[in-house]
Amino acid sequence: MKRSGIDIVRDSNIQSWKRLSLRIIINFLPFFFLSNTYITLAESSSSNENFLPLSSRTNHFQRQSFNEPNVISLTTRQEFNTMNIHERKKVKESTLNGNIMNVRGGGMNGPSLEKINKSSDKLIRSNLPSPSKLRHTVFPIYGKDVKKFLLIGCIKFFIIMALTLTRDMKDTMIVTQCGAEAITFLKIYGVLPAAAAFIALYTKLSSMLGKERLFYTTCIPFFVFFLFFDYVVYPYRGIIQPSLEVTKSILGDRSGANEVLSNILLNWTSGLYFVVAEIFSSVSVGILFWQTANDLVHVDQAKRFYPLFAQMSGLAPIFAGQFVSRYSSKASDFGSSLHRVTMAVSVTGIMICVFYHLSMSFVHKENNVAEVRLSSTKPKSVKKKEKMSIRESFSFLSSSHYLKLIGTLVIGYGLSINFTEILWKSLVKKKYPDPLDYQRFMGNFSSAVGLGTSIIIFFGVHLIRVLGWSVGALATPVIMSLLALPFFVCIFTGVDSPSRLTLAVILGTLQSFLSKTCKNALFDPTTQMAYIPLDEELKVKGKAAIDVLGSRLGKSGGSLIQQGLVLVFGNIINASPALAVIFYAVLFGWISAVKSLNTLFTETQKAEKRDK
Repeated sequence: MKRSGIDIVRDSNIQSWKRLSLRIIINFLPFFFLSNTYITLAESSSSNENFLPLSSRTNHFQRQSFNEPNVISLTTRQEFNTMNIHERKKVKESTLNGNIMNVRGGGMNGPSLEKINKSSDKLIRSNLPSPSKLRHTVFPIYGKDVKKFLLIGCIKFFIIMALTLTRDMKDTMIVTQCGAEAITFLKIYGVLPAAAAFIALYTKLSSMLGKERLFYTTCIPFFVFFLFFDYVVYPYRGIIQPSLEVTKSILGDRSGANEVLSNILLNWTSGLYFVVAEIFSSVSVGILFWQTANDLVHVDQAKRFYPLFAQMSGLAPIFAGQFVSRYSSKASDFGSSLHRVTMAVSVTGIMICVFYHLSMSFVHKENNVAEVRLSSTKPKSVKKKEKMSIRESFSFLSSSHYLKLIGTLVIGYGLSINFTEILWKSLVKKKYPDPLDYQRFMGNFSSAVGLGTSIIIFFGVHLIRVLGWSVGALATPVIMSLLALPFFVCIFTGVDSPSRLTLAVILGTLQSFLSKTCKNALFDPTTQMAYIPLDEELKVKGKAAIDVLGSRLGKSGGSLIQQGLVLVFGNIINASPALAVIFYAVLFGWISAVKSLNTLFTETQKAEKRDK
């Protein structure tokens, strides 16, 4: 039932402490106010008349007598966000000093009507949150958007949590059972074919199913597999995996690369888990989350939502890593630890589906339609990124020197991080041969990377803004090269003694930690900024070409090079001198490409300013 304006005023003046409480809630608990009171008031309005723009509210009050039932409306979030700085300042002052004014009597005109209009403006604005600079900088989301952000953000949080849990588990199984060198073989001969098969299947399903059914059809089978592996495959691995004699009869002598292949064959169930977890890591973020976010989040909301989604990507590994370190790795054996991780992964899978359903329901209600906003509602001027084959990508990149330099950056990171990461994991296995100890170490490392990423992302934007694009782009390769030097030197001197092995693990952990956090906070933003000066065709086709060719050459190329080194030297630690030479050659090419690209980037920006 609607209440009259007089009733609202009478209720507001019952006791003075209620007004004081209202001030405290508005000024010191904006998040609570936005996510509960403001949303409830906005949704309780059944008439669009309650959301009139400010310019038409005067006529609204003139047409309607205060003797009639009336709800004095609140300003909508969209209207508030479009206010300039002076209008927002007035809103803040009204929030701090204004209370619900006494409005009495019937229809008015002249000076009385003007007084009523001023009182109504204070009433309208007194219900708005106080947008402090810190609040706007840290969490620039208001009104109903808070609920929408939290629903979609929780999808991202639980996806990253599941990804972290499965990633730590797959690395623990493969590194401790087969050796870190096995990762390079599995990525080439396991992950690549499986990824191609998945994309073919997904493309076919996308033409047959709607968006919601496609999401559940893509998501749920992964979590079913993890449960099936825990309850069926792993307990009976001794029966379904071949014996050592069988592998010897197939591969012959267990030495060098044959030992790696033999270990993979002996533990093929762990290899299967690794491949599925790798596919899930690519599908979960790239397809399940970002495709959903792009469908549900409007363009004006994306500017405020997406940076905070990145912060959630840093928070989830903190919780996942501590779960592994403090609970899962404390189990009596690795089978029990796997069971604990699987239960946590299953819970995250359920939460992903629950929050996806809630997000879709919220958007249905928000738009008052039965379907989510489709691509037909998007601006026609926005071009869809074209998918290109490897041959088309190579031909297109060859035609532009600017794009070749961006591609060099992407390939450089993919190669260099693969070189040091496999070597570092080999040393960690040597330091912690027990799977539970290795798992505990990787859990703490995941938490550290998550925390570091959250901190560096927050300050990284300001670093690029203050020091410029070139400093942000050079930070990652320079840090990687400086920290890798003592890491390689420590390995060259020998890691047979426990003290040297511990030092090598510490240096490798520090190098890997800063490499990944700088990549997330500095390398990714500067690489995306490099596309800005390009024309529309080069932006769309160039990014598509680099996504296909750059990422594949970086990951696959690094694995192939390390496979060759393992075949020659027997294991990756013995191959560390050759690996160091290749590593610094890649970094030198990467840094040279950054300097050349900075020159072109600066010249292009100056040319655009002259044209303007």
